[in-house]
Amino acid sequence: MDNIIWKCENLSKRYGRKVAVDSVSFELERGKIIGLLGPNGSGKTTLIKLTNGLLVPSKGKVQVGGHDIGVETKKIVSYLPERTYLDDNMKVYQVIDFFQDFYEDFNHKKAYEMLRHLDINPESRLKTLSKGNKEKVQLILVMSREAQLYILDEPIGGVDPAARDYILNTIITNYNPEASIIISTHLISDIEQILDDVVFIKDGKVVMHKSVDDVRNVEGKSVDELFREVFKC
Repeated sequence: MDNIIWKCENLSKRYGRKVAVDSVSFELERGKIIGLLGPNGSGKTTLIKLTNGLLVPSKGKVQVGGHDIGVETKKIVSYLPERTYLDDNMKVYQVIDFFQDFYEDFNHKKAYEMLRHLDINPESRLKTLSKGNKEKVQLILVMSREAQLYILDEPIGGVDPAARDYILNTIITNYNPEASIIISTHLISDIEQILDDVVFIKDGKVVMHKSVDDVRNVEGKSVDELFREVFKC
């Protein structure tokens, strides 16, 4: 099995004159937790949507697990979008049943275990849940798959600080250890402790791709400090 899980080659996406992703090329290895980091409007979400087949590149290509984006990559990528997409009228158990029918790699038992730990009633309708609990349900659905690549767009952005540690623990304890996790977020200090690598993206370009160990040992900074320096936050 190829050790490269995510590969971009000269990847670009334009909207008229606006360049959202600009000639991006990089490779990410299996078995790592990677932070995709950049300010709002930097191109993170566009890059994620290209990887999930929700957008078509203007130029170049992106591959997951050696496959061009399509049916085969949808089987091995588990994606958490930034915005909620679930039907508010459905009950939690109905959404779980839907995912179980739709994805062959969905682990029904794991989903119910996470619901129990988060004290979420499977009989509850989504519209009765708080915004934070809805996002937890979405995360549970994503992390209950035995995927090769998990892509999480702002997974802790809508929850209170007290819940963030639990959610991060849920992420790192409920994924295939041979898989990789991409976490896109602006809350860098909250996730830094679980990251192996970081990719900084600015104005649609990758401006840095380093291991967290190199950031700390070579740069002599935390990821959050380096981010603020690079992006002048």
